[in-house]
Amino acid sequence: MEALVDIQNLHLDMVTLDGVAHVLNGVNLTIHRGDLVGLVGETGCGKSLTAMSIPQLTPKPPARYVEGRVYFRGENVLDKSETELRYLRAHHIGVIFQDPMTGLNPVFTIEQQMVDAILSREDAISATYWGLKWLPSNCERRRRARERAIALLRRVGIPEPERRIHSYPHEFSGGMRQRVLIAMAIAGRPDLLIADEPTTALDVSVQAQILRLIAELVREIQLTVLLITHNIGVVAQLCNRIAVMYAGAIVEEGPVRRVLRAPFHPYTQGLLKAIPTETTPKGKLQGVPGSVPNLYSPPPGCRFAPRCAYARSVCTLQQPPMTTIDEDHHVACILYREDHPGSL
Repeated sequence: MEALVDIQNLHLDMVTLDGVAHVLNGVNLTIHRGDLVGLVGETGCGKSLTAMSIPQLTPKPPARYVEGRVYFRGENVLDKSETELRYLRAHHIGVIFQDPMTGLNPVFTIEQQMVDAILSREDAISATYWGLKWLPSNCERRRRARERAIALLRRVGIPEPERRIHSYPHEFSGGMRQRVLIAMAIAGRPDLLIADEPTTALDVSVQAQILRLIAELVREIQLTVLLITHNIGVVAQLCNRIAVMYAGAIVEEGPVRRVLRAPFHPYTQGLLKAIPTETTPKGKLQGVPGSVPNLYSPPPGCRFAPRCAYARSVCTLQQPPMTTIDEDHHVACILYREDHPGSL
């Protein structure tokens, strides 16, 4: 199967007034066409920075890529010019950002914002191919863009789109705003949709509607999705693959059902034990002991070692590479290395 995204040994630092934070620590992640990949982990582990490295939306500065490659459609995006990146974002990658309440400008109507977004995509594509604005007149362009915007709003389930397109964001509920943002993200019929916690600040019923909408779009326009979330239940419901991230690195990756039923990495095991179920006795919910490492001075070797009940001296000497457990199930833990004397 063709790899749409292939992130290899990606290291990223954030230069701040307090020092240099070593945020991404050798991220490796492959996303094939048609995949719905859920990227999960604690807050601050680098999920959003990993995802935003694909369209190069990380702010530079303070972000600084130290090592690694990010391949999209077989080309390293770290080597691309800003014009090439604009075309990539306009035509091949769509992004849904975290908070629907702040994702739209409150002083412009939905029509103004959607039409401008569609036209900016056309500009980026035209500039890449022709080096000039080889496009119809401005009035004609805006008319076509408005028709496209109405069609997109209708597709994502906005009622009476011909009328509601004139509304301001404050006249929409949180769920409707998120639908508008999804419409803007798929306007260019992208190959990849990055959904950065798309159900944040939405109630449970609206979350379900948004997830169903994303699933429908995947089937309809053959999207590949990278879903960033804290909610493993959402990943189990929507995704076919899961990648578990801890302190800047992927520690386990594989098919959702296989990973959730039989997790191998101690961190993944801890995450699943921290999820309440119907059979969890009151007051008996387990958490992952310890706290996340300080990324300004992270521990050597495996960053999870200080919190791991199975840690050994070798864990502090080197970062464990990915080991294949079963076909396409991979884990970064020394316990499963066949060449390690204490392997399981």
